[in-house]
Amino acid sequence: MPETKKKTFLLDFEKPLCELESRIEQIKTLAAENQVDVATEIAQLEIRAEQLRQEIFSTLTPAQRLQLARHPRRPSTLDYVQAISDEWLELHGDRGGYDDPALVGGVARIDGRPVVILGHQKGRDTKDNVARNFGMAFPGGYRKALRLMNHANKFGMPILTFIDTPGAWSGVEAERLGQGEAIAYNLRQMFGLDVPIICTVIGEGGSGGALGIGVADRLLMLEHSVYTVASPEACAAILWKDAKKSDKAAAALKITSSDLKELGIIDQIVPEPSSGAHANPVEAAAKLKETIWSNLEQLWQMTPQQRKNLRYDKFRSIGRFETAVV
Repeated sequence: MPETKKKTFLLDFEKPLCELESRIEQIKTLAAENQVDVATEIAQLEIRAEQLRQEIFSTLTPAQRLQLARHPRRPSTLDYVQAISDEWLELHGDRGGYDDPALVGGVARIDGRPVVILGHQKGRDTKDNVARNFGMAFPGGYRKALRLMNHANKFGMPILTFIDTPGAWSGVEAERLGQGEAIAYNLRQMFGLDVPIICTVIGEGGSGGALGIGVADRLLMLEHSVYTVASPEACAAILWKDAKKSDKAAAALKITSSDLKELGIIDQIVPEPSSGAHANPVEAAAKLKETIWSNLEQLWQMTPQQRKNLRYDKFRSIGRFETAVV
């Protein structure tokens, strides 16, 4: 990828690391051109670069993790599908006259085992994002997802969902077509499916748009993804009448994978490459596949009723409250 394109997608907190790595490459080039041995100096700089990388990515604020989750080069659902599956056949349509490009799904084989995979799909650039509605599904998208999940249930195939959306589309047309009903119906039906369900938040998991394909036996999150009841910008606008206070809202909402694991909302965090999934998509996909497969092997040992009980107990146990004595 050309250097100019990399800079276009560079986040503020990545700049010191990028500058150091650029300097290392320049020194290597000059040394090669002048036939000078600078191996020792290069090794020291590379050690410093790795230390800086660890310092930056181990101390990210919730707002910075949100930036990573929204990174334009972060792997999408279709990227992961291509990386982890042996075969993939995308299926279209909700059987009601609509095919939503913001939510994709189909049948795949992973190491020879048939599965149904579905997830939100964002675009890579402005034109693609507009075509995909920035990953915000219409009611038809959730009805298509349910059609595919029922297909998986009928033929005994596990269901894998990838969550990556700011939220369901909230426009007038979506409301007219029954957005709330479509999501609520999915929630109810997913609790009754017999086959294993594993959901993974791969980027931004927002509100009911995420929940519409988010009822699972196991809920996973990539390390730098986020999962929230409302976007920090929306939260800030509601609470403080100022969307610019989104950093404060991001911290208060507990949107990071570590926070949600501690709260018992997710089951497992999938580690990302040291600079994030966008820095090494192949490594990120390999780790995701390994984690999904490990969980799937455990779920196959359970009966359908045990898996249903697991789903029910998971959601019944979410939430904490304190009783104040006055």
